Amino acid sequence: MKSNKINNGIFWILIILVFIPSCAVNPVTGKKQLMLMSEAQEVALGAQYDPTVISTFGEYKSDELLAFMRKEGDEMGKISHRPNLQYHFKILDTPVVNAFAVPGGYIYFTRGILAQFNNEAELIGVLGHEMGHITARHSASQQSKQQLGQVLLIGGMIASKEFAQFAGYAMQGMELLFLKFSRDNEREADQLGVEYSSKIRYDAQKMADFFNVLNKMSMASEHNGVPTFLSTHPDPGDRYNSVKQQALEWQQSLNYTNWIVNGDSYLRMIDGLVYGDDPRQGFVEANMFYHPDMKFKYPIPAGWQLQNSPMQVQMAPKDGSAMIVFMMARQKTLEEAAQKNLTDLKLDVLDSKRTTVNGFPAIAAISQQVSQNQQTGAQQVIKVMSYLIQDNNSIFIFHGVSEDANFNNYYRVFESTMSNFSRLTDPAKLNVKPKRIKIVQVPATGTLSQTFKTLKVPDSQMKELALLNNIELTDQVAKGKLIKIIGE
Repeated sequence: MKSNKINNGIFWILIILVFIPSCAVNPVTGKKQLMLMSEAQEVALGAQYDPTVISTFGEYKSDELLAFMRKEGDEMGKISHRPNLQYHFKILDTPVVNAFAVPGGYIYFTRGILAQFNNEAELIGVLGHEMGHITARHSASQQSKQQLGQVLLIGGMIASKEFAQFAGYAMQGMELLFLKFSRDNEREADQLGVEYSSKIRYDAQKMADFFNVLNKMSMASEHNGVPTFLSTHPDPGDRYNSVKQQALEWQQSLNYTNWIVNGDSYLRMIDGLVYGDDPRQGFVEANMFYHPDMKFKYPIPAGWQLQNSPMQVQMAPKDGSAMIVFMMARQKTLEEAAQKNLTDLKLDVLDSKRTTVNGFPAIAAISQQVSQNQQTGAQQVIKVMSYLIQDNNSIFIFHGVSEDANFNNYYRVFESTMSNFSRLTDPAKLNVKPKRIKIVQVPATGTLSQTFKTLKVPDSQMKELALLNNIELTDQVAKGKLIKIIGE
């Protein structure tokens, strides 16, 4: 058609205009590189992104840890390749073992990765690594590439690709965190992490030790839908030996008298840190999902799998033929939330009504989405049951999704979960407590295994705790040494 030629012309004009400001000098290499944003735009992007990250994951409160990260991070920033950039350091309330760098100087550590460190030098080495991604503009470059082709993280639980947009709907603001760096980027960030941490007198060889721990952990690529460190920061090859060698070279060139490790002081800082999944953020027991902090519950369909991420809860049968997504809306009224969500998902409403769910005001709707399979040309129809439920200032959303042919089979399943959303009042569920890191002294010299037995650590936990301490069960530990165990 005639309009296609016009649209194609406009497209290429836009591409040319986008690339005009693309020549930028990399602060680390001094070479020109493709860059679709200025430093001011980069800083603005980080400032815009930060509230979304915090509201999505939650910020973990530890004044001592945060003060330490800010103090050392600010010192490191001043000797980095971008000393005039203001750096921001945050702790995210998630058990996922990862750290992120966002354009504009924003660096995030999860409580999951902080639990794995055993000394200040490991933390500072990884902090330097993340700062390296910022100073070398790796994350800004990723964002530039993303502007030409949006990347959307999709949870792997749902088998049918037609449901992908629903599974990833609440993740759309998080793409930049989860973009996978190239091995070249990782290699450069490792080098910069060694340089920056060494220049502020930390023993960068400990960063290599920590990367070795990550390899030993054999982590899955994601935890509850959120990628782990090695999936977003791939091993560039022989990382352990490379980092060790680079650290040694910097130590020889700088020739400081002492290199900081500070194991005991770090362990004291993480004493009481929440460890693993926090049941306060939601847990399943006997086919019921409980959320103690928000004081609600709802049933899970029998035999369905559940994935509880910071962004949303996904439930699906093993064959992936249907799914239920549960999330919160940001709008203030049910009508606004219904309009926003149904529009964003490009749904045509077939039926909608005002109702109540166990005393809560609600809107229930049946919608559909009609699309065309690009490979076969066949028409595809997906049906969706949606419940929007208001509890004071909070609005909760359920979407039950299946192909049209299966919708009637899942209708009652969807409705049973959504219509049984209710207030949580059981004190036993409301008062559940998370596990925490406990720092204790070794009572007597012996092997780590003997120490754990003395401290009444269950046999089933010993391997995990040995890795958490980065000590073999057969290694000798001296009386008085500080180690981690898990308690409440």
